[in-house]
Amino acid sequence: MEQTIENEIVDSNGKNVEWFEESLEVDLKWSLAINSVLYKATTKFQDVILLDTKHFGKVLVIDGKMQSAEKDEFIYHESLIHPALLLHDNPRRVFIMGGGEGSAAREALKHDNIHKVVISDIDQEVVNICRKHLMANQEAFADCRLHVIINDAKVELEKSDEYKYDVIVGDLCDPREGGPCNHLYLKSFYQHIIKPKLNHNGIFVTQAGFAGVLSHQAFFSSVYNTAKQVFNHVIAYTAHVPSLADTRGWVLASDQPLKLDAEVINNRIKERIKGSDLQFIDAAFMLAFTVMNKTVHTT
Repeated sequence: MEQTIENEIVDSNGKNVEWFEESLEVDLKWSLAINSVLYKATTKFQDVILLDTKHFGKVLVIDGKMQSAEKDEFIYHESLIHPALLLHDNPRRVFIMGGGEGSAAREALKHDNIHKVVISDIDQEVVNICRKHLMANQEAFADCRLHVIINDAKVELEKSDEYKYDVIVGDLCDPREGGPCNHLYLKSFYQHIIKPKLNHNGIFVTQAGFAGVLSHQAFFSSVYNTAKQVFNHVIAYTAHVPSLADTRGWVLASDQPLKLDAEVINNRIKERIKGSDLQFIDAAFMLAFTVMNKTVHTT
């Protein structure tokens, strides 16, 4: 994925403004004016940049693709975490594949009934820079219920045949050629690793890439169809994330029925979440964002 940081654009005051530019398609680019580059390096696994942007605050970029932005990451992370935890009768243990920036863990730890959250991220440097620079996640990283493990999530899940989780979360980069997490989207992984590691009423949820009218076929539809081959009950849902310039999708799956009951969900938010502190998710919206538009639904 092509990316550039340029200093060639002049603003209305006649000053040069540095811009980050990401190529979304061959003929389509997304540009953000930046204040500074907070971190830029090639780790053992990927290219990592942390930017301070003028419009979206701090932005994490991995292998040329924006992963999250400080101003609106709550949309992505609330959507990733809370539906699964609220649909589960009594979640206690959560395993997060990836999630090194800490935002998914932060959302899971808002639930008072959660006893343990495990992050298994392959890249220590990503975890380190996010711990240092992302202030919203400082409390989560300091929470005694959080356990951060630097390892391939597949290897970590395979370690113990005895230990199981109520919710397993895929907070991963999209697959790419030679990417470090491609194997975590395969049917065989879902069937032979994820499913046996879930408790009887366990729930699996994963980010599933872009889900817009023009973008859903690249990845979102295939994740949904793969999950349907492994689990008895599967729900796909979407939400627009402004900093990502498109609609984002998630897929949630279980072998037990998933009951979308607004009254039950609202009661669980009040009972479980500290101060009901959610900016984006409520029961009504959880029901609404599972409805796909005609184009996405039929393909």
